[in-house]
Amino acid sequence: MKLIRTLLLWTLILGACSPGIVPSRTESTTSPSLTPFDPLDDIDLTQAAPIPKFIATIATPHIDQPPDGNVPTLSTWQQECGYQWAYRDLPELSAQFDRAIKALNPQSTSRVSAFGENCVAHDGQVIKFLAMETDFYVKLSVTDLSDHETFGNWIMQVMQVVNDFPPDLLAGPNPGIVEFRFEKSTTESIGFRVTIQGYNEIAGGKTGEELFRMFYAEP
Repeated sequence: MKLIRTLLLWTLILGACSPGIVPSRTESTTSPSLTPFDPLDDIDLTQAAPIPKFIATIATPHIDQPPDGNVPTLSTWQQECGYQWAYRDLPELSAQFDRAIKALNPQSTSRVSAFGENCVAHDGQVIKFLAMETDFYVKLSVTDLSDHETFGNWIMQVMQVVNDFPPDLLAGPNPGIVEFRFEKSTTESIGFRVTIQGYNEIAGGKTGEELFRMFYAEP
């Protein structure tokens, strides 16, 4: 009996010292909220690159694009062009102009040429010349390079002849220039250019030295 009590006592002691059963942690059955990765999230669409615009290249004619953006169909020679600045002599117009200027002063020499662009093929052959303007060149032999009064009156007379030419005789759509040269010798001369449009806008009936100094700046 004593042995049974002893065993029972130890059983109670061991039972009291044993750790209790710890309940398992409650696990959430709800999955955490996930935000899917979108590679566009970090891109500010308001800063996207602009839509590229059509750029005229050397293979396109030198004209402004129409407002509606419809580029006209190019001819074969236009599609094959590379453009280079060029001059073209105008013999018939030169002869008329020289006669008219010599009537003002026989000591003059004059000529006319067209300025524009050559359409050049890949092999270097000039396919077509496209005139942009008509330019006039006048050289006058003088004995005194300081006679600015006479030079100004000469400018006025020459410009009157230039402006009297019918527009349909001139090459190109734009007004050109008149180059004046006053030559005392092969080593002594003065020269300058007068734009036709500029002269017609600002000359305003001026003559003599006043007109001369409007276009000539002494070095």
